[in-house]
Amino acid sequence: MHRQRLTCLLSLCAVALLAALPVWSGLTDFSPGLIDAMQKRFGAEAPRRLQLFQSALSKIRRDAGADGLRAAIQTANGKAELALLQKVNDFFNKIPYLTDQEHWGAPDYWATPAEMVASWGGDCEDYAIAKYMSLKELGFPVERLRITYVRAVKIGETHMVLAYYPFPSADPLILDNLVDEVQAASLRTDLIPVYSFNDEDLWLASGVNRKGGASTVRLWREVIDRMEKEKRM
Repeated sequence: MHRQRLTCLLSLCAVALLAALPVWSGLTDFSPGLIDAMQKRFGAEAPRRLQLFQSALSKIRRDAGADGLRAAIQTANGKAELALLQKVNDFFNKIPYLTDQEHWGAPDYWATPAEMVASWGGDCEDYAIAKYMSLKELGFPVERLRITYVRAVKIGETHMVLAYYPFPSADPLILDNLVDEVQAASLRTDLIPVYSFNDEDLWLASGVNRKGGASTVRLWREVIDRMEKEKRM
């Protein structure tokens, strides 16, 4: 009984901290309804985990400062942005890797960032999506971000990473849950690109661009739909 009361108290404290923190409209603006729903699905630790997520993005924004964040994004040479990319990569890579089957009981499930953090688990797609959404939240332009399907040679499996392009013809920087250090794609010879996409477009490995092609990726549409539902909770 004492342990149950303590767990309940910790959950209430996490909810209070969420309410007290400065929130940014969008990704980490967690409503009481969303927090309650995540706690019911994933247990008493879910609110505290969401608070960690909110705190992490707030700290990245605060440490960089409005001018520093703006300058890094506007410079667009890959070097100025690297520290910010690394911090986002580090936060999500702390979350345990779990296959969709063991974590969600499904062969293929793409989680929203809130679902991944609240449940404290996910696979490569979940890492890539959460990093993508977090960088958007920090102000990085969508056209620089591509969720990228690759063939991971070392593990012999299809895999997903986030690629960041400082400018269209750049050697992209890769945010990956298999390797903690953000590295240039030219150094990641273990990854063979298959296709990539963002909110707007889809690219084949050949470089062919299909405008609006992302809408054909069914699981991506489902993630976006669930995120919209989360905003309305």
